[in-house]
Amino acid sequence: MRTSLSGRPAVVVLASVIVALLASSAAPTPLYAIYQAEWHFTPITTTVVFGVYAIAVLAGLLTLGKLSDHVGRRPVLLVAIAVQAASLVIFATAAGVPALLSARVVQGLSTGAALGAIGAAMLDMDRQRGTFANAVAPGMGTASGAILSAFAVRFLPDPTHLIYLALIGVLALQAITIGAMRETVSRAPGALASLRPEITLPRALRAPVLTAVPVLFAVWALAGLYAALGPALVRSLSGSSNVVLGSLSLFVLAASAVIAIIALRRAAARTVMLSGILTLIAGVAVTVVAVSVGSPAVFFAGSAIAGAGFGSGFQGGIRMAVPLAAAHERAGLVSLLYVVSYLGLGVPVVLAGIGVVHGGGLIDTTRYYGAAVIGLAMLALVGLLRSRPDRAAQPAAVAARPIR
Repeated sequence: MRTSLSGRPAVVVLASVIVALLASSAAPTPLYAIYQAEWHFTPITTTVVFGVYAIAVLAGLLTLGKLSDHVGRRPVLLVAIAVQAASLVIFATAAGVPALLSARVVQGLSTGAALGAIGAAMLDMDRQRGTFANAVAPGMGTASGAILSAFAVRFLPDPTHLIYLALIGVLALQAITIGAMRETVSRAPGALASLRPEITLPRALRAPVLTAVPVLFAVWALAGLYAALGPALVRSLSGSSNVVLGSLSLFVLAASAVIAIIALRRAAARTVMLSGILTLIAGVAVTVVAVSVGSPAVFFAGSAIAGAGFGSGFQGGIRMAVPLAAAHERAGLVSLLYVVSYLGLGVPVVLAGIGVVHGGGLIDTTRYYGAAVIGLAMLALVGLLRSRPDRAAQPAAVAARPIR
């Protein structure tokens, strides 16, 4: 097949791969109750299984995140997709917690390898649309993976196998399309050296990245809570064991994030970041009140508000830094931002699992967790207000055609 796919169609294909990867990571969320009933493990195990994935993503980002800058985007993506499919095979054949942990490790490594390459390739193809797609695709993947998996559990037979087999089929089609994509970087020496874990941040990017770090950590910490313990929270508040209702919390959070990203795509990056921080604080505060008074309706309302903060906060962080990077810095910078994000996704939720079992229980743990997220958001607000606005960090729409 002739390798000619480029421009806007290539950005759409690359974004769809992020959607598939994040959908694959969210798909087990509605299944944890099934696994827990079959294998009799505690909420700590659930959060550890989730946290192991985040740690594996970090390992993939730190060791493989810059590899595509040297060997090309397509080779890294094709191998990552193949390894991701292998992780889904492990999921589909899992017979216990060790298999779940193994699947999550393999899945995380392949996702970490792919994220930097995809993010950089989208910017190579179309800087403006690539920046937008880098922000919107993760939320779309998380939302679709959670809710489609929940519907499969509710209405289809054998969901612990069928879900993963369907995702393998999607990845196979995407691999064929990636094979037809135009390569955007030439091979460069230093591929082996790039595997050495290191955090590099060009001087020109330090101010916007350091401003974005607290909010990126906070929004992904919130996503981790919903992904690992969201169904348990809904079950506790509503008294219903309906798996679709349980997964709706993560869907609402992620879908609201996507809507916010789309709504604010033409706003200045600084404005988007400020909006994200304020909305995140308000949404998490409403959610904490909801779990305190036991209201599922208020909980979902708070989730929608917090989701808007998640989306705009993440988009603001991406847009304040990534468009400023040179072509051979992009994969490394995107990987760095995802390192911060996945630290937020994985570490706090494991502590939350310990709090649920050995602390004050699910509701008290959620209150403390929410307070910590609000504290991080306040720290980000202080950093943003103290930073000097930078014209270079304004949206690409100032110098390019608007997204249609």
